[in-house]
Amino acid sequence: MSALAARLLLLLCVALPLNGVEKVRSRGYRKDPDADKYGSCMQGPAGTPGRDGNPGSNGIPGTPGVPGHDGAKGEKGECISEIFEEPWRPNYKQCAWSSLNYGIDLGKVVDCTFTKLRSDSALRVLFSGSLRLKCKNACCQRWYFTFNGAECTGPLPIESIIYLDQGSPELNSTINIHRTSSVEGLCEGIKAGLVDVGVWVGTCADYPRGDASTGWNSVSRIIIEELPK
Repeated sequence: MSALAARLLLLLCVALPLNGVEKVRSRGYRKDPDADKYGSCMQGPAGTPGRDGNPGSNGIPGTPGVPGHDGAKGEKGECISEIFEEPWRPNYKQCAWSSLNYGIDLGKVVDCTFTKLRSDSALRVLFSGSLRLKCKNACCQRWYFTFNGAECTGPLPIESIIYLDQGSPELNSTINIHRTSSVEGLCEGIKAGLVDVGVWVGTCADYPRGDASTGWNSVSRIIIEELPK
C-alpha cells in the first residue's frame, strides 16, 4: 500500500464516527413530545399536594340589576286613634254633724254638695248616724239618698228601712231604741259638675208612717267618693 492510500484510509476511519455522532445529535433535537411521559423509566409516586394559595383580590362590582315590578296593592288599614287619659286622682268629701236630733218624719234630713269631675264615673255615698222609729201599730220608714233632688236610677235607689210590727199597745208605746245605722250604695249616670247629695226620710209603700228620729245624741256624717267605672 502506498503512502497516499494509507492516508485516505485513516481519514475515512476518522470521518465515519463523527458522522454517526452528528446523526445522534440531530435525533436529540427532534425528540418525541411524549418521550418524557412515556419514557422507559417507571413513574414515581405522586408528590405531597401544595398549600392553598393566598386569596385573590375582590373582583370588580357588577352592574346593578333591573328594578323589580311593584307589588300588589295592600288592603286598606283601620285608623285607630289612641286616647291618653290623665291618671285617676282621688276625689271625695265628708260632711259631718254633731247631735242632729232631727225628729222629722217626712222630708230632707241633711245634704252635702259635691263637685263631680267626670260624667263617666260613679258616686259612692254613705250616711252613718243614729236612726229610730216608734209606733203603737205596725209602721215603716225609709231613709234614702237623692242626687239633685232625684233618687238614683243607675241602677236603683239607695235606701235603708226600719219596720215595726204591731204588738202590745202598752209595750210599743214605750219602745224608743236609737241605733247607729248606715245607708250606702253606688250611683251611676250622674253628670259632671255640682251635685247636691241629700238624705231624706219617708214612708214605705203600703205602710203607715211612725215617729222617726235621725242623729240623736251622736255624730252623723255623709261621705261621698267619685270612683272610675
